[in-house]
Amino acid sequence: MSNIKIFEDKKIRTEWNEEKEDWWFSVVDVIEVLTNSVDPTAYWRKLKQRLKDEGNETVTNCHALKMIAKDGKSRLTDVVNTRDLLRLIQSIPSSKAEPFKMWLAQVGSERLDEIADPQKAIDRAIATYREKGYPEDWITQRMMTIKTRKELTAEWQDRGITQEKDYAILTNEMTKAWSGLSVQEYKQLKGLKKENLRDNMTDIELVLNMLAEVSTTAISKQQQPQTFNENKKVAKEGGQIAKNARTDIENKLGRSIVSPINANTKELLNTKNSKLLSDNEDK
Repeated sequence: MSNIKIFEDKKIRTEWNEEKEDWWFSVVDVIEVLTNSVDPTAYWRKLKQRLKDEGNETVTNCHALKMIAKDGKSRLTDVVNTRDLLRLIQSIPSSKAEPFKMWLAQVGSERLDEIADPQKAIDRAIATYREKGYPEDWITQRMMTIKTRKELTAEWQDRGITQEKDYAILTNEMTKAWSGLSVQEYKQLKGLKKENLRDNMTDIELVLNMLAEVSTTAISKQQQPQTFNENKKVAKEGGQIAKNARTDIENKLGRSIVSPINANTKELLNTKNSKLLSDNEDK
């Protein structure tokens, strides 16, 4: 979910990485704050080339996310996480470096407060989705999926799953089991790149994905898988339960639930707009 942070009256675009529980920070925004450059994009282009020539990991770890630019359009923007941002700051001569580090600590403190009091995180998420124009019914459903996802990842941790790539593999197995598509294929269907897949699901897709996660968590608690392959098997079983529900619904509706609809047309994310949704999918 996207957010704007303020440092000395200047806006810094950020996005919360739900899976890794860390912030992404817009590099050019940070450079503008630290250097007062009239062209932070050009500054970053030159700095990035220098860091690349030096073999600096910051450039390697840099990602590109779509963020709202000053002209109001969504554009790909280079971003780094908190750790790599601190590394980047060391490469930029600026008297504001230390105050900025203190600001970063405060941003991190806000997240710790939310962990201690989850209601704060929920309120923040709801406010962000409302600002983006998501329907209220969809927001309610999305909040429930966040809860079930955290319960599933906690269960995987209990089963000894600690690597990010392993979370991704298990999620992929579960998603493919219920939707028939890998996570990447699902994103391609919806025309996504770096965007969060769940933020672009219709509410009924969210329900089915949530059913897959709840089922996987329940089965895992009962079977207590000991190996990674056993966890993969459980993920597929959880996904299969959601697939059975999906098949029943599709037989009633006469159309596929796995939809190309994305957040670009937020009014179509609600099943109460089923006529609009059907018309859109037929195009």
